[in-house]
Amino acid sequence: MNDKPKIILGLIVFVAVFTFPFWYNHLSASAPPKVELTEKAKAAKVCVAEKEFMRREHMQILDQWRDTVVREGKTIYTDENGKEYVASLSNTCMDCHSNKAEFCDKCHTYTSTDPYCWDCHRYPEEKK
Repeated sequence: MNDKPKIILGLIVFVAVFTFPFWYNHLSASAPPKVELTEKAKAAKVCVAEKEFMRREHMQILDQWRDTVVREGKTIYTDENGKEYVASLSNTCMDCHSNKAEFCDKCHTYTSTDPYCWDCHRYPEEKK
């Protein structure tokens, strides 16, 4: 029996079907949105951490702040340079990033995430 061509064809079909989601998403992915900073955020030039770190890890920082404030009562966050911030989404983050529709919503929509921040916090008033 010479089943070598059938086995090779089967492997090719298997690999094609198995990897389809990966290369389909890679080919159809759109560019990430460009967020718009408020004038206050542009003027500050510094966030509680570096820009790339905040893009990747902001939810972990917010979760850490929530746990520290609610469970331990510590409301001050000290960054790696020793600068202190009030650990507050509404007062610290939204003070500079008050344009929720242009800053938060663009990326959350792009990544299909539904943050639960607003289950407890009020939506910020949009500042023009």
